[in-house]
Amino acid sequence: MIIKSISNHNKIKMRSRILLTSLLTLTVIFNSCGQGSINRSELKTEADTISYAIGVTFGSSLVMSGLEDINPRAIALAIEELLEGETTIFNPDEANMLLNDYFAKLQFGYNLEEGENFLAENMLREGVTTTESGIQYEVIEMGDGPRPASDDEVVVHYRGTLIDGTEFDSSYSRGEPAQFELDRVIPGWTEALQLMPVGSKWRVYIPQELAYGANPRQGGPIEPYMMLIFEVELLDIVTD
Repeated sequence: MIIKSISNHNKIKMRSRILLTSLLTLTVIFNSCGQGSINRSELKTEADTISYAIGVTFGSSLVMSGLEDINPRAIALAIEELLEGETTIFNPDEANMLLNDYFAKLQFGYNLEEGENFLAENMLREGVTTTESGIQYEVIEMGDGPRPASDDEVVVHYRGTLIDGTEFDSSYSRGEPAQFELDRVIPGWTEALQLMPVGSKWRVYIPQELAYGANPRQGGPIEPYMMLIFEVELLDIVTD
């Protein structure tokens, strides 16, 4: 569960696809008519009526996608730039990532707020240290061994929970420690374990942006923008 994830929730991806399909439709319309906005009085032909109907469908899909506050002129600008062969601010992949993140915030914004509130209160507790990146930790037991580097392979025991105490992963439950390379796990783990001497046991609080952000694994208890809590015991650094 601590390994990096690149999956998106199906609902978020579906809403993005609806929007992108609608934008493609609008692009076809702009390309066909080759002109800007018109008044209702100018809707005279059957093609005008059909075009208006497509606009209603397109606008409805935007409303259903939760994008009531969009700027139609910005949409038109991007389409115009594409049709004229200009370089847009974002490429299609970057735009799709922005949309996925936006929809995730619409659907799971409460997780973002809950995590931020928790960390703001937690950092005031005695014994809690906050790093520059926002990771928080408290020492349960401090070891005296070496600290791993970011590309080291480590052996750990750990238990991961949500804010409400729900356990989503545990090497203790599996009955054996985990072994992995530090540069292949979530950024919060990569940073936190480099601070820990071998033999240490810490409780680590990882902000959502250093955990899975908008992209947790599908089907699990971790939702987008959830901060995570880990009890980590650094047992060893693997050497050749």
